Amino acid sequence: MPLLLLVILAMVTLPVPPFLLDVFFTFNIALSIVVLLVCVYSERPLDFAIFPTIILVATLMRLALNVASTRVVLLYGHEGGDAAGKVIEAFGEVVVGGNYVVGFVVFLILIIINFVVVTKGAGRISEVSARFTLDAMPGKQMAIDADLNAGLIGQEEAKQRREDVTQEADFYGSMDGASKFVRGDAVAGILILVINLLGGLAIGMLQHDLDFETAMRFYSLLTIGDGLVAQVPSLLLSTAAAIMVTRQNVSHDMGKQVVSQMFASPKALAVACGVMTVMGIIPGMPHFAFLSLAALAGGGAWWILKLQQKKVQAEVEQAQQEAEMPQEEESEKRELDWDDVMPVDMVGLEVGYRLIPMVDKMQGGQLLSRIKGVRKKLSQDLGFLVPSVHIRDNLDLLPGAYRITLMGVIVGESEVYPDRELAINPGQVFGKLQGVEVKDPAFGLEAVWIEQSQKEQAQSLGYTVVDASTVVATHMNQLLQTHAHELLGHEEVQQLLDMLTKTSPKLVDELVPAKLSFSILLKVLQNLLMEQVPLKDFRTIAESLADAVNRTQDPLALTAAVRVSLSRLIVQNINGAESELPVITLAPQLEQLLLNSVQQGQENGLVLEPGMAERLQSSLSEAATQQEMMGRPSVLLVAAPVRPLMAKFVRYGEHQINVLSYQEIPENKKVTIVATVGGEEVA
Repeated sequence: MPLLLLVILAMVTLPVPPFLLDVFFTFNIALSIVVLLVCVYSERPLDFAIFPTIILVATLMRLALNVASTRVVLLYGHEGGDAAGKVIEAFGEVVVGGNYVVGFVVFLILIIINFVVVTKGAGRISEVSARFTLDAMPGKQMAIDADLNAGLIGQEEAKQRREDVTQEADFYGSMDGASKFVRGDAVAGILILVINLLGGLAIGMLQHDLDFETAMRFYSLLTIGDGLVAQVPSLLLSTAAAIMVTRQNVSHDMGKQVVSQMFASPKALAVACGVMTVMGIIPGMPHFAFLSLAALAGGGAWWILKLQQKKVQAEVEQAQQEAEMPQEEESEKRELDWDDVMPVDMVGLEVGYRLIPMVDKMQGGQLLSRIKGVRKKLSQDLGFLVPSVHIRDNLDLLPGAYRITLMGVIVGESEVYPDRELAINPGQVFGKLQGVEVKDPAFGLEAVWIEQSQKEQAQSLGYTVVDASTVVATHMNQLLQTHAHELLGHEEVQQLLDMLTKTSPKLVDELVPAKLSFSILLKVLQNLLMEQVPLKDFRTIAESLADAVNRTQDPLALTAAVRVSLSRLIVQNINGAESELPVITLAPQLEQLLLNSVQQGQENGLVLEPGMAERLQSSLSEAATQQEMMGRPSVLLVAAPVRPLMAKFVRYGEHQINVLSYQEIPENKKVTIVATVGGEEVA
């Protein structure tokens, strides 16, 4: 590249013989053809990210060749013929064809096509693409972070996606500037043509004593040939730029996209055949041209229809073969046994028939890998292995519906559109989208199912756009987190104990079953999961239980003791590493009333009358809403005996409120009371 730039500089300053001009002009045309073909065969625009730089270098080289050829034309143009090289003479003869006016008009038409049509359109698309790409960057980054947090992708893939987003923005920004190079090149071509023609006539008539006709013949031939040699590569590069900026950013070959999208249905060709047939039989029309093309379009429609019928028939036959596949016949009828009793799936996913391709890897389905990522992330967060998800089709469901079951019981269901994208409103967007308006099944946010072509527009408006597989996986992730305590059973607890035995065997031997029964341990761990406390630090859990079991065997009291030991982890999961913890407190009268009810043995029931409980729930919801609007977590701070009671009271509200006791606040945290609720209710 540095050598090429030096050669370009030399062509501008040093005289170039006609033979070298022929070589350079030929190289320029070959380079333009190669660049055009690379653009056509690139699967994505980012596959040819160096294209804006190539446009700049090719434009500089073409302008340098124009300067060098202008010098030769003006110095030796009076000799006529191949004074400026064979390439310029050949292009001039072909275009001029004996009539200089026709040659000049043809050259101007080429410039108009390049300047007004191709270059202007490509420049406009580059400008709009650059602006939309920059506007959509925050939404794309949020989508990447959301997939990473949900466990759908790893750190490496997230890093690669962020780099792709940055490269895409850089590419379209560079293309916006590169289109100005091409546009300026077209303007320079017109100016150089006028300068060469007028300068040549002046030199030929004044310095070399040529008559006007001879000078016009010599210099018109060379000027038009020189301009055409420069404009043909310029038109090729402009076309390449237009192709590149009009490509969608998907990994598909351009030829395959054209065939699959233009000729996927025979209806278009059939209608075109009918229209051309009608036009062909009108008297005075060129019958052969219209009717032959009508026959060609009709034949193409018939051929596409036959291909589609064969494909459908093959799929039906394959389905019948799979359904009628003979099973091995048993020689004797065996007695009914326990093998005939189907065990219930711990976690199940049932899908309608339109969603079957989403779980089929052979058809490019991504749902299996997404669910695997969800299980991996949840297992790491919760501290135990989440059971596998059993997926099966259910023809009783709607075609695009799915259903999530836990222990055979339905815990969630919704409907998705596999051929669309879900644009989720995160809270602040800058416009509306056309599509199917729904609620996000995982979090209940406003959302719209949109066409895939609207994805970039939705991201530029501030929507978070995800595909159907991600919607199902996110919904499952949210439900499994909510019901994590139901997924933990005896087998999982035994696995936790076995893993702890490898590092702390004496602790396990002392705790289970010597001091604590297996069932009570399971109940304590389920209580922790029910309150969103992970089991990752199982050693601390076991140590706190070994200390507290000497005082009580009550699962609620043991759970409270474990929570105090895990206070730093609990508060960190709520408020991160912030030194200040904003909390909501109960009015002293209400807290004292609840303490009295607990001391009287009413832990299992709320002593508040229905009206008072409803008002308290409303006050808590209002305080939690204010905290959410300020981007802060909602934390209710109460006395330790009251904490289990209030945790159960707020668990099924519309807001997530974390209930902590005074003993669960780490020493390094500063507590700030932001609201007090319950005073009016008691009064």
